[in-house]
Amino acid sequence: MLKLAVCDDERVFRSDLKRILGTELELCGIDYHITEFDRGEELIAGLEKADCQILFLDIEMKGMDGVAAARKLREMKRQIEIIFVTSYADFVFQGYEVRALNYILKPYEPERIAAVLHTALEALDIDAEKYYVIEQKGGSIRVPLSSVKYFSSDRRTVHAMTTDREYTFYEKLSDLEAELPDTFVRIHNRYLVHLKYLDAVRRNTAVVDGEELPVSRSCKSELSIAFAKYMLQ
Repeated sequence: MLKLAVCDDERVFRSDLKRILGTELELCGIDYHITEFDRGEELIAGLEKADCQILFLDIEMKGMDGVAAARKLREMKRQIEIIFVTSYADFVFQGYEVRALNYILKPYEPERIAAVLHTALEALDIDAEKYYVIEQKGGSIRVPLSSVKYFSSDRRTVHAMTTDREYTFYEKLSDLEAELPDTFVRIHNRYLVHLKYLDAVRRNTAVVDGEELPVSRSCKSELSIAFAKYMLQ
């Protein structure tokens, strides 16, 4: 289980950060536990007795501030990925002396938090598989996005074609597109393809894992650029 800690003397920021982190970790299918602290002194006392792999630490707190707390953790030889939280970019440079991994500015931007979280997961060598949760009459199904070759739609019905089977559910393709990572690209008003499985882009079609799908004129240029960038990674 991944163990995280959030230390901030303002409850509203702790709650917001926990919510955003929890949403992203659940999407990745990672079991986790987040511990809250509202003071640097409380953080040090708590981490003397408990493990923590990722720490989101506010710099400006009453009593022991975040930099002092981070310095104390390093003196304790704690191997923790520290991400500083601050309202002022000027404080960021203080992170170098305590080997902070990164920083986040308030007010929070979910995309920034997710990006920094994934940087920490990579540093810890934790595989963060992302899932799409499909709601069906029989219950919820978590489908690994890495296995989805493409999504196709027929009005409000969406078909997820994976490497081993097809899933059908009700959703607008435009709403689905907004939730997916940028490795999924629209090639037609009825298709979103995963660049991982895109073999070739032809005049009016895209070859996805050997299957030809239609490409609309309006999507052709963006698709070609996305495919070229993906191939250069």
